[in-house]
Amino acid sequence: MSESHFVTLIQDLPSGAAREFVVAGRIIAVFCVDGQVYALDGVCPHQGGPLGKGELNGCIVTCPWHQWQFDVRTGESQFTAAVCHETIPVVQDGDRISVVLDSSNGGEASR
Repeated sequence: MSESHFVTLIQDLPSGAAREFVVAGRIIAVFCVDGQVYALDGVCPHQGGPLGKGELNGCIVTCPWHQWQFDVRTGESQFTAAVCHETIPVVQDGDRISVVLDSSNGGEASR
């Protein structure tokens, strides 16, 4: 069963921003690119760096620990096609931004 979790207001997430939130025990990275909001699992698959604290350049986030890069729209690695990071569905209702997690399997993102 999917469950929506409020994370922030749109005015607190300006274009070009990257933020980190703990949602249902998971770290979620939320990004705003040209007014569109995206979310990824907040833990870099390389060595666990905090993607929500990374640098966002266009739609590419760079992990602050070892500079791995991911497209925030798709989760695709910019270094290897073998790695695709988990994207998290985002819902915007007025000025409220929420992420959608599947509560039936420990908070994994909906697919």
